[in-house]
Amino acid sequence: MQKVGKSVDLIDKKILFYLQSQARISMTELGRLVGLSQPAVTERVRRLEEKGVIEEYRTILSPEKIGRHATAYLLFQTRDCNAFLDFCRTSPEVIECHRISGEHNYLLKIMTDSMHALEEFGNRCNKYGTHTILIVMSSPIDHKFFIPSPDEEAASPADRKKSG
Repeated sequence: MQKVGKSVDLIDKKILFYLQSQARISMTELGRLVGLSQPAVTERVRRLEEKGVIEEYRTILSPEKIGRHATAYLLFQTRDCNAFLDFCRTSPEVIECHRISGEHNYLLKIMTDSMHALEEFGNRCNKYGTHTILIVMSSPIDHKFFIPSPDEEAASPADRKKSG
């Protein structure tokens, strides 16, 4: 993804701010929010997509409402990365997999329907190496947007310090 800044102007940042929280917003409404006509905002969104600034649009699901009641992070150390990655790609419990530095090779985000299923997943991992499971108790900051609101960005550092 290109760095947002030099290739993106203030209007593009406003467009990105609204799209990151409301991907299904109409181009007419988006144009109204950023002060452009519907054709002009549609063209800007198309250019942001072509430049790769907007990679894709997604839907955020409620894990609990689809039966995923247990979330954990798993630190994993393996000597057979390819076999472990094949296992991760075919395991529906694995939501994210990151290659990391340090004592462990990988950090996984796991979601299962129960603690028992989480334990069973850990047992299936044993043949690939060693791991530590960190169970998520709550998520006070579940998701943050990359692009701050235009109001936040316009505030001076001193103003942000006072409000934060």
